Amino acid sequence: DSSEREVAQLRPLVEEINALEAEFERSSDEELRERVAAWRDGVTGAIEGTEGSERKAVQASALEELLPQVFAAVREASRRTIGLRHFDVQMIGGAVLHRGKIAEMKTGEGKTLVATLPLALNALTGRGAHLVTVNDYLSRRDAGWMGPIYHLLGFSVAAIGHEFSGLYDPAYVDPKPHHDDRLRHFRPVSRREAYAADITYGTNNEFGFDYLRDNMVLRKEDLVH
Repeated sequence: DSSEREVAQLRPLVEEINALEAEFERSSDEELRERVAAWRDGVTGAIEGTEGSERKAVQASALEELLPQVFAAVREASRRTIGLRHFDVQMIGGAVLHRGKIAEMKTGEGKTLVATLPLALNALTGRGAHLVTVNDYLSRRDAGWMGPIYHLLGFSVAAIGHEFSGLYDPAYVDPKPHHDDRLRHFRPVSRREAYAADITYGTNNEFGFDYLRDNMVLRKEDLVH
């Protein structure tokens, strides 16, 4: 069927990512961060001064070229920090999401881990990458769960909830008790700071209402987006 054909077209991309695995395994944490910083400089430099359709085209080309390397780096960072190595089918899911299509996955097939791939890739633009989920618990849990991956690679990550916004900081421990350790490392920050992070997790309600409130402010400094 058409979905199988789409997946088949992505298998050579997975082979390219897998071919980089040994090289990234030999890299230190600092070397991985330096690679990401260089990629970020390259992408932002390429799109600087462009606007509209030209900007979109240049950005799409730059990210597509970096996709195998970034996905390989995220896989290695995940293996080192949270002990999860992306499977090949999860790499395919990440590429599908990056290309603006829908990746349908069943419960337990690793949607949370898959999302780290396109989020890290698109965070290279410096314009913020957002993950929209269904409730406050999931937005904070998933940002805290995947936070070590982003932190190792030099990305900042935030979570936004109802009357809450926090920046993932492994050195910070929330004094309030939490039943889930993945919720404990969010340093409270302003809404604006949370949106300024490289990657921001939140819910459709919070993103939507923040957008609406931004349209009603009288001073530019009161904008959160």
